[in-house]
Amino acid sequence: MPTQTIRDPRAWTAGNLDGRPAWTVPLSDACLAILERHVQRLRENSRPVTELQLSEAERATCGRELQPALAILEKGCGFVVLDRLPLERYSTPEAQALYWLIGQGLGRPIDQNVQGTLLYDVRDTGKDVSYGVRFSVTNAESSFHTDNSFGPTLADYVGLLCLQTAKSGGLNQIVSGYTVHHELAERHPDVLEILDQPFHIDRRGGVRPGEPETIQFPIFAWDGDRLICRYLRYWIEVGQQKAKQPLTPAQVQALDTLDQVVSRPEFRAEFYLERGQMLFVNNRWIFHNRTAFQDHPEPERRRHYVRLWLQVRA
Repeated sequence: MPTQTIRDPRAWTAGNLDGRPAWTVPLSDACLAILERHVQRLRENSRPVTELQLSEAERATCGRELQPALAILEKGCGFVVLDRLPLERYSTPEAQALYWLIGQGLGRPIDQNVQGTLLYDVRDTGKDVSYGVRFSVTNAESSFHTDNSFGPTLADYVGLLCLQTAKSGGLNQIVSGYTVHHELAERHPDVLEILDQPFHIDRRGGVRPGEPETIQFPIFAWDGDRLICRYLRYWIEVGQQKAKQPLTPAQVQALDTLDQVVSRPEFRAEFYLERGQMLFVNNRWIFHNRTAFQDHPEPERRRHYVRLWLQVRA
């Protein structure tokens, strides 16, 4: 881990972001025109959305059109809203097909569970995280976290397509891991030493026969000069219990301090996604949270997001 004070433009706060223009990129007509050809073929010959693949030439063209978004993800604030898919022109499967293809322009989709799910529905199923499910299928606040913190291979980017919004709540909150790390290094170096050590993380049933129920990673690590964050507190608490290594008082205090820092209002961007908008975050160093929400009573109006996990192409 670098010991010098971090000075990095990715270590932003709410006060030095330029509001929505800093993280919003329009979906270009050129890119959408390429993708619509696939939708037309899907209308003529129905098949699973995840079988659709961009050609090398199409991916290169869309990649150029999406370069502003990629630049923000890697060198800017680390999250971007693509605005937007015109949902009035497409059925839900067609909108998901377009989103799936856009994802291929940003990276390579990867499995999100042991069942091999590539497009993951994020909506309230009425279940409870205490019974082993993920926060993504509940209406509870998720707490600040990174996705796939329990995965052997980290997702570089996380995408969310908004198909339906909640009746109320469900606010997106985004914080830079560089900002959090900088604050801890400046004011709580003893805490940072603990967070740099491996914790047991519950794998939420995402294990194959013979694999352990937990996996060990530090919350903060470095890949060269790149910061890597893995965090969801509840998964750590459950993982340490399953490993029969309950958190020590020092570890609890360190996690409490981390939660206090990452939850500071002046460190975060907040916004609601609108229908057709797509949020992508750099999952290596962006902490994100979704506040609790209340849903519509009508099934067809209930909050519905679709998630993608992407890896950067070599």
